[in-house]
Order: sequence, then C-alpha cells, then structure tokens
Amino acid sequence: MQITFNVNGSEIELEVSPKERLLDILRDRLQLTGTKESCGKGECGACTVLLNGRPVNSCLVPAAQIDGAKVVTIEGVRQWEGYPAIERAYLEHGAVQCGFCTPGFVMSTVGFLTSVEEPVAEEEVKTNFGGNICRCTGYEKIFIAIEELANDDAVIEQIREDWENAFENK
Repeated sequence: MQITFNVNGSEIELEVSPKERLLDILRDRLQLTGTKESCGKGECGACTVLLNGRPVNSCLVPAAQIDGAKVVTIEGVRQWEGYPAIERAYLEHGAVQCGFCTPGFVMSTVGFLTSVEEPVAEEEVKTNFGGNICRCTGYEKIFIAIEELANDDAVIEQIREDWENAFENK
C-alpha cells in the first residue's frame, strides 16, 4: 500500500506492507535510528515518538495508521529550540548512563511538558513515566531532571511553542 506522511517536517511517500510497524519504517527505511526497539510490545517506552501530537510506542503502530500523519522523532526534537534545556537537565542530573532508553524518555518528557500543570511534584512525574523503563539509572535522577524541567516556565513555554510549530502550524 502507498502511504504519505510527515516525519520531522518532511513529506514522505512510501510503498509499505500493512504489517510493517512505524518503528521499522523509521529505523530501517528512513535511517532514523534514535528511536530504539527493546521489548517490541509497547511496555518499555524506548520506541516512543510523537504521532499527531501524542507520545506513542512506535512498535505498536501499523503502517496503515500513519498515512496522512505527522510524526516527530528524537532527531526532530533535537532541532527544537527547547531541546537544549532538556539535554542540559538530563546531563546535569546524571540521568543518562548507557543512553539506550534516553530518546524514549526525552520524547515522553516533551509530551509531559506540553500538558503539565505547575507545580509538579516527583510523585506526578513517577506516575506519568510508568511506561518508560530504564535498566541503568534507577530512575531517581531521571525523575529529578524531569521535575526540574516541569517547574521551569521558560522551558515549558518553549517546548509548547516547538510543539505547536510541529503539529499545529503545518
């Protein structure tokens, strides 16, 4: 089947099998390898991307569902003006070890920051990130970085502006 969709601001046209997953299309066909596969069952969050303005596990999204969609991957978010603040928070708090899960956590962080109501406590962060698994850090440093970001008005404003530019203005 022929599909057309937008990835990180670029229109893509592909012939795909209906059984192909968004994850495979991104990694194997488009060489967007920042999106990782770990569990393949939608339980770990390593493959999280933004699909039509929602964080989703790309391992669970069949190709047919992305026809006409807008997809943003970690490679796209790295181009956003708000990304350096996320990167800084993760690095300053030691929230990155092996880095395998980091793109998924960053994508989930972006989704969280677009809908968060301040002030945010660590418990709210823990509740919202239950679908992301990290086998290295023990989560505490990741949650501290996210909580810091979620309580920074300038960061939230910039991420929301980036989000709007990616999903609402194109």
